[in-house]
Amino acid sequence: MTRRVLLSATAAGLAVTAAGCSSDSSEPPAPKPPDPQAVLLGSLIGDKERLVALYQRAALGSAGTAAALEPFRQRHVAHLAALRELLPAGAETGPSSPGASSPSAGSPSPAEGSAPAEKPVPVGRLRDAERRAAAARPRQMAGASPVLAQLLASIGACEAVHAVALGSLRV
Repeated sequence: MTRRVLLSATAAGLAVTAAGCSSDSSEPPAPKPPDPQAVLLGSLIGDKERLVALYQRAALGSAGTAAALEPFRQRHVAHLAALRELLPAGAETGPSSPGASSPSAGSPSPAEGSAPAEKPVPVGRLRDAERRAAAARPRQMAGASPVLAQLLASIGACEAVHAVALGSLRV
């Protein structure tokens, strides 16, 4: 084998290798997996939105009930705003993956939307929803960033206090 043949074969081999590495491949790159933090935030935001809607339905009972529940609802709206601030720009807050969203917020079923013609939700249901939400927070904090874990701890404490306060609420 001469040097010319050897150099030609090596050059041909490099050309084939380089062609295989080109960026002009016909397959699109695999999609990046969703950020676990964004998935958790999306789930938390959805749960909070459902809890706020539950409070709105409970307020349909009477003006006295609405007035008594308004401070609770406002705190949940503030939680929702704080969670949304942590959501990365462009992240989806739509339906999350199965099992990512917990029933912690006592979310109403699809048949129980927030249409004005619906029956009011009893305060006992709000109390149960608050208990479930507070109980879910430690598990959610386990996979959260330190900033989100601290926020979840505060939210969970607030929900636990709500559960107790709703137990003694006379409306």
